Amino acid sequence: MIQTVDANTLHRTAKYFMDNGRAETHDEAMALLNQFGLAIYVGPEVSTSLNHQSALLTIVNMASRTFLNGVKVINLPDVQSLSPLAPDRPLVQAVTELGGELAAKANHDLPSALLGTVEAPLSQKPCWRVTWSGWRGGVIPAREDVRLEERGAMSLAPLLAASALTAEVFAYHAGDHNMAGRRSYGLSLWNPGRDWLSADDTEPMVTYLPSRLWMIGLGNLGQAFAWCLAALPYEAKGLVELVLNDFDCIAPSNESTSLLSYKADVGRRKTRVVAEWLEERGFCTVLEERRFGDWISRTADEPGVALCGVDNALARAALEKAGFGLVVEAGLGGGPQAFRSISMHTFPASRSADDIWSRQVGQGDQNVEDMPAYRALRDQGLDSCGLVQLASRTVGVPFVGGIAACVVFSELLRRLNGGGAFELVSGSVSALEDIEVIPRESKPYAFGHLPAEGSSAAIQNGICA
Repeated sequence: MIQTVDANTLHRTAKYFMDNGRAETHDEAMALLNQFGLAIYVGPEVSTSLNHQSALLTIVNMASRTFLNGVKVINLPDVQSLSPLAPDRPLVQAVTELGGELAAKANHDLPSALLGTVEAPLSQKPCWRVTWSGWRGGVIPAREDVRLEERGAMSLAPLLAASALTAEVFAYHAGDHNMAGRRSYGLSLWNPGRDWLSADDTEPMVTYLPSRLWMIGLGNLGQAFAWCLAALPYEAKGLVELVLNDFDCIAPSNESTSLLSYKADVGRRKTRVVAEWLEERGFCTVLEERRFGDWISRTADEPGVALCGVDNALARAALEKAGFGLVVEAGLGGGPQAFRSISMHTFPASRSADDIWSRQVGQGDQNVEDMPAYRALRDQGLDSCGLVQLASRTVGVPFVGGIAACVVFSELLRRLNGGGAFELVSGSVSALEDIEVIPRESKPYAFGHLPAEGSSAAIQNGICA
């Protein structure tokens, strides 16, 4: 029986298979996702390492929204969560809350991930080692027996590695990248485009963190921003000033793409869902529940840095009109050929936001209404308006937003900690080794900062000044 769907209930990853013609109905697309699964094998490090726990929680959160055959965590110890992503609860509870399933023995029927010091299972399915060091993170086929240091890394590196893993597992299941499971795959956040497996002596410890942020758009990207923000090692999260800007409510389809959205939140304002989650983790928030546009004007006492994750060209064209000193804007591709694409712009830059985005106002994506899945819905009685709305929704997966969010926050952390600035970082999640960057003159970060946890004494002693 063909399941009736609309623009609000559509699983945004299932749409990939509807749009490329592989699935002839939404039910067939969902049946494909119900074959996707992952087994995660954890080593002893997960008991004592904040970064290993954060990587695990990120994998489970992303993968459980896309791999509907389940995300099994093998032999997870009964310890307290150390990760700021899931405070004040046992790690087992944190994993199950995010959709993970606990298992006591190996599962040889699923592709697998190794986290920490643990042996690969005897299986014909692909197996990846999730690894990171410094500002670098990614995955390596387990058969290569290679692993990075995984100690002393900045807090985004394990999140990046977790996102890279989920991207590779999806590509393996989808069968749309021949090298998935057979290549090393990752990124350097300090120097995008550089070989991520090679040690980089220029990577610093993170000493300073941003203290004042205006976050525009709280969907796929915006919720990934919040996830990255919560992972940063603030000494006092209550001193961070956050403005959360979105007008929309959670829809059923958001659960498939957005890291903080669940069925129980459907109908609630995105601002309030994200604020509640951040406040549980110690942050203070102010809500702005209007659409962002050229009518928004920040006052002198509001955050001067904006992080933008909206997919509306009109709103993006207005980013420099609100009076921010720095804008870091990210965008994701939407169609079946481009949904893995990411781009990050910073402003001010050599081109204005208005120049880049005003030309795209009113432009649409590839028309997919003649694909079999949409014809089936038309035959079932979906009217033309509903069909157009459904076809206009973008393909969405949480791991692309996760990688883009790591790139966005690393831009702030680089500027705060003596690194270079970029005007553009652009490429595809399917080929992180080919990321394109356009450097920009780096100026002192003048928009507020706080010390990272454990760095106050070093700053006072002049070590990191």
